Amino acid sequence: MITEKIVVANLKCDGSATTIQKELFKVNGVIIIEIEPENNIVEVTYENSDRDKILKKLESIGYPEATNENGLLLKIKSYISCMAGKIDNM
Repeated sequence: MITEKIVVANLKCDGSATTIQKELFKVNGVIIIEIEPENNIVEVTYENSDRDKILKKLESIGYPEATNENGLLLKIKSYISCMAGKIDNM
């Protein structure tokens, strides 16, 4: 089992955290997800998977690793994910 802390861009609120959890659990092998919105940290525990799959999923929903270039399209995706997550929390 591997646990990694990934600093991501665009993590704004609990709605974003909900969306990230929902989407990362779709990645085979992901077991535990803990999110710290105030620190932009996504902590993922997984086995039989790899970091690249997790990073690709995060980027596809608008939360790239903070070292990646953060363009306008990814910011828009993150705002949509945040709103969708807030709706899921209702």
